[in-house]
Amino acid sequence: MRDALRALRGAGAALTASEPALELRPVVAEPPRLQRAEPLEGDAVRGRIVDGEPIAGFVAFLDGIQESRVLAHWPGGIPLVHGTVAATVRRRRDRTLVAWRDDATRVARTLFVPRAAIGEAAWTAIERECAVRDTLEPGESGPWHPQELTSRALSAVQRRREEAETACAALWCADGDGPLLVDGGIASAGSAAHSPLAIGVVKSHRTLYVDGDALPLVLGLRAGERTTAFTVKSPRRAPVASWYLRLRDAASHDALWGLVRVEVALDGASSARADEVSRWLLAERSPVSLPDPRWGAMAYGVRLTEEYLRAITR
Repeated sequence: MRDALRALRGAGAALTASEPALELRPVVAEPPRLQRAEPLEGDAVRGRIVDGEPIAGFVAFLDGIQESRVLAHWPGGIPLVHGTVAATVRRRRDRTLVAWRDDATRVARTLFVPRAAIGEAAWTAIERECAVRDTLEPGESGPWHPQELTSRALSAVQRRREEAETACAALWCADGDGPLLVDGGIASAGSAAHSPLAIGVVKSHRTLYVDGDALPLVLGLRAGERTTAFTVKSPRRAPVASWYLRLRDAASHDALWGLVRVEVALDGASSARADEVSRWLLAERSPVSLPDPRWGAMAYGVRLTEEYLRAITR
């Protein structure tokens, strides 16, 4: 960030006072929605108890983080955003998490700038001092609303984080020696979407992959119960097999508390596979991921991995 600040001073940008990270600002969220998915077990989505006892099966954990801040404003209110992203794979050894290998930890600090809005002279001056990425499409012309440019920068930081996570997942899927718990979905994670080693765990549910008739069934799952599997498809993502799993009872919480959606490669998906992976996830409920507010749906290994990333990017 010091390099970015020096670059901005040299280019003549007006530095801002200390501001909170963009990730902490209120944003217009995607409207919640229901989306029907094609059943993979049977002819409809149903609920069932996970067969067998919980057993630790994950060998490693993958997580990524991001933080972005407006460092300066170019004349005309144009925000210049510094973003830090990091991702890593941490391997389980003797009940602790350790580094897997050096190239499985990615950290990038970049200045995100609308190139056409600041001009070539300023862009060249900044580029000499620090890593910089354009937040505009080639040939795009303004004018631009300042908040639109901020949103574009935040989206660019998110894409940079996803690139780092995808790279780490690809390394494990090529050379790893067991199941990898990926914090988030795997459908957009390149080769991981087709690997039997990658298990995606989605904790947020802006989109629920059920139709109206199946919604009460999903929301009424008890701890240790899952839905039957279904296929999740998207034009920009690989199709994956998925199902909902309740990790903890939602008593005294909202209906989505303790609920995760699991994603695995479509090839090889079966009832036995869904039960096996669900047993692994149920085993990860202990230790509890407190004091993180997401503890109801967060594996402790993911929490430790995130803490590690926070520590190395401070």
